Amino acid sequence: MDFVSRITRSPRPFDPEQGREARALFPGLAADMAEVIEGAGGCSPYLKSLAETERDWLPGALDAPEVATEALMKALSETPPDGLGSALRQTKRRVALLTGLADLAGVWPLETVTETLTRLADRACDLAIKAALQPEIRRGRLPGMTEDDLADAAGFVALAMGKMGAHELNYSSDVDLICLFDETRFEPLEAHAARSAFVRATRKMCAMLSDRTGEGYVFRTDLRLRPDPSVTPVCLSMAAAESYYESLGRTWERAAYIKARACAGDETAGARFLAHLRPFVWRKHLDFAAIEDAHNMRLRIRAHKGLHGELSLPGHNMKLGRGGIREIEFFTQTRQIIAGGRDPDLRVRGTVEGLEVLAAKDWVPKDVAAILVARYRQHREVEHRLQMLRDAQTHSLPTSTEEFDRLSAFMGMERAAFERDVHARLEEVDQIIEAFFAGDATGKASAKPATAVPGAAPEEVSAVEFDTEVMARWRSYPALRTQRAGEIFNRLRPDLMARLARASNPQEALLAFDGFLAGLPAGVQVLSLFEANPQLIDLLVDIVGTSPALAAHLSRNADVFDAVIAGDFFAPWPGRSALEQGLAAKLAIEPDYERKLDTARRWCKEWHFRVGVHHLRGLIGPDEAGQHYADLASAVIGAIWPEVVAQFARKHGPPPGRGAVILGMGSLGAERLNALSDLDLILIYDADGAEGSDGPRPLATRPYFARLTQAMITALTAPMAEGRLYEVDMRLRPSGNQGPVATSLQAFREYQENQAWLWEHLALTRARVVTGQQDLAEDVEAFRNTLLSRSRPLESVLEEVAAMRARVAAAKAPDGLLDGKIGPGRLQEVELIAQAGCLLAGAHSGGTAQGLQAGVDIGWLNDADRSALGAAHALCWQILQAARLLSEKPLSPETLGKAGAAFLLREAGAESVPALITRLKEVTGQAAGVIDAVLAGYGKDKGDAT
Repeated sequence: MDFVSRITRSPRPFDPEQGREARALFPGLAADMAEVIEGAGGCSPYLKSLAETERDWLPGALDAPEVATEALMKALSETPPDGLGSALRQTKRRVALLTGLADLAGVWPLETVTETLTRLADRACDLAIKAALQPEIRRGRLPGMTEDDLADAAGFVALAMGKMGAHELNYSSDVDLICLFDETRFEPLEAHAARSAFVRATRKMCAMLSDRTGEGYVFRTDLRLRPDPSVTPVCLSMAAAESYYESLGRTWERAAYIKARACAGDETAGARFLAHLRPFVWRKHLDFAAIEDAHNMRLRIRAHKGLHGELSLPGHNMKLGRGGIREIEFFTQTRQIIAGGRDPDLRVRGTVEGLEVLAAKDWVPKDVAAILVARYRQHREVEHRLQMLRDAQTHSLPTSTEEFDRLSAFMGMERAAFERDVHARLEEVDQIIEAFFAGDATGKASAKPATAVPGAAPEEVSAVEFDTEVMARWRSYPALRTQRAGEIFNRLRPDLMARLARASNPQEALLAFDGFLAGLPAGVQVLSLFEANPQLIDLLVDIVGTSPALAAHLSRNADVFDAVIAGDFFAPWPGRSALEQGLAAKLAIEPDYERKLDTARRWCKEWHFRVGVHHLRGLIGPDEAGQHYADLASAVIGAIWPEVVAQFARKHGPPPGRGAVILGMGSLGAERLNALSDLDLILIYDADGAEGSDGPRPLATRPYFARLTQAMITALTAPMAEGRLYEVDMRLRPSGNQGPVATSLQAFREYQENQAWLWEHLALTRARVVTGQQDLAEDVEAFRNTLLSRSRPLESVLEEVAAMRARVAAAKAPDGLLDGKIGPGRLQEVELIAQAGCLLAGAHSGGTAQGLQAGVDIGWLNDADRSALGAAHALCWQILQAARLLSEKPLSPETLGKAGAAFLLREAGAESVPALITRLKEVTGQAAGVIDAVLAGYGKDKGDAT
């Protein structure tokens, strides 16, 4: 079998089994080097010249190509600096020849070929820069550095970008580098001298790699990806580069850094720099504005390279042309940029790897990803063959018949079949990419870009007379003040107005949307999100037209829409444990305490929004919503508490004794929160004989836990860049506001046994440990159970309950006709009776239904009483949950709005607002009558319980 037959018999794409067959034949090529040389010349004059030059070395390498490659790399590392240039060129010739033959014969798949070439480039850059730095150090031009510092290149690092960064170097690639140095290795006054030395060394490194000599060259180097290359030196300080990206970095530079990695020099410092740059590359919110940026960049490249027009094979650029390699890379990187800030799994360098993980995470349809992966590999193979022909950095298909015949033979195909195959692949990729940027791609990967929104107003809009004065003021809002935001909004407006016109009350929806738009501090990101995901506009119209409170929240926190399209927004509720684990995992990867707190706020807002949307759309009822809000709050406390303790311990040492627990009281303890609930908390600690902490700044036990409690309150309540988590109320602690913010277990026991008011024991019926040390939590719960199990005289309990009811009624009147919480027979009064039932029955804890049943069990209430109280509580709870979701203000029939009223009536099971008010009066009146009866004769005020 002749050489050409041997190297073209392997099928494409690479098949592992037939690759093994090819490997078995591969050493046989060494039997007749004349045939190898002649056959190589038939395919590639460049390969022929390499084979002639290395005819003595090649036979042994063919026997074991991987071993030969490793031996070449090792020999390079042992080469003295004065012989490095020659050694690098010889190694490049041999690696190029070996990878070329292994690729052509089907012995190595594409990934092995590109990885081998990339490893050589990494080694060459590392050795070249260290050789260039050695004379600089010897001459004292790098202040404070000695030859021992050559091990990490004295703080110099080369970042591999593009294909080199992704381990995807092709046969004749340039290597794209950004060269930096760690300025912290030098005194401030020495940094300028150090920079000059690093600039000289960088230029020497590039010359060693790029200059053509009689022995050839190693790699062409390109340093133009650095910040502002027309005015900056070839080597920058890390601080200068970071400052540039933070203030001036553009979308294409973010995309470039997806593939960046430290490849030479001080790789530790390079990894640290890339970690600092992570917020620039990976935005914390879904970034659909990147679609338009990438689309515009793509069009600019086409215009600059003259690549417009019909797809024609002669001279077609396989890298930059229609359907080419760069199109697939743009598609992949744009999707990574959009979602990679939220999902670290998407932060991979390789194009194939990126497509595979995007498909696995449902950001790209699996069939689309499979097609693009296959086409990418096939395009890269054609690119390799083009470059093997004459060692030229070309990406263009031949224009001559002779060269096209040669390339077809190189691909192991007849020319006609090869042309049909390549043309079909290019067309297929072009259609997929155009669909993506034109907004017609299927599945979750679809994105509606600039040109996809209809230009004419839909018919629905013409049938509605919208308030033109409202729409006229939109241009004055902060969200639309920039030109780009205005352009996106103009494209969105026809679709938006059509959706508003379809609302049950278009004028209400318009005014609600106006309020949302007025509250947006900026518009590009949010409007791009709507443009790429038009289904979100329906959700927005639904929310703003129904719930002013949720709409106001959206204006301030529009990024919560990310959660809707991030995958599992409508999945079943995961429960507290899974929530807490998920948040803890996110906090663990954040580098500092402030970022942890902001991450917790961002995470909490998204889940809180999810509960509200599920409730608003009827996916869950008021009881489920109450449980979900409570799960969320408990998960936040459970995940934040260890972070607060760890941060506090850095300064003052770990908690002395057995640590502390956080007791949830009120609605949190009962696990029935609403959309606006604050958190009632008590912190209990047990020093267990310890007098203080052991740390850099130790504290005595009492001030330690008092300050730790304040730190926890601050972590939950402090307004930060991402807002606050919750409001916290500590007034239910022993002695209320007059008592210490943290209570020792011993003091808690003594107070509850000897000093507590009865209302405080009533409050303990709804208490539970939310987080903290497990053994201490068990002791607190055991004490609570013992305390509540004690027998109490009926008369004294009911006297106090009656007095409490009277004081509450005197202190606050109901807020309107739809107040479900305050008033005779309403939520607060029924829950007071239920707590009294628990206390009288010696029940440790329970919800309202369990407390009312306990009252029946001891004969205080009868079944009719329980039914009347339960009915009132259920209706009031439904109204309260709806009210807190709809507005931060008391509900008023006059301002409720049509959509808000529909939601309220659905929740309460009523036909109209007047009918609901009538029913509320009836059931709460009955409940108030029951409470009057069971407390009749008990009303003496025994003291102020508040």
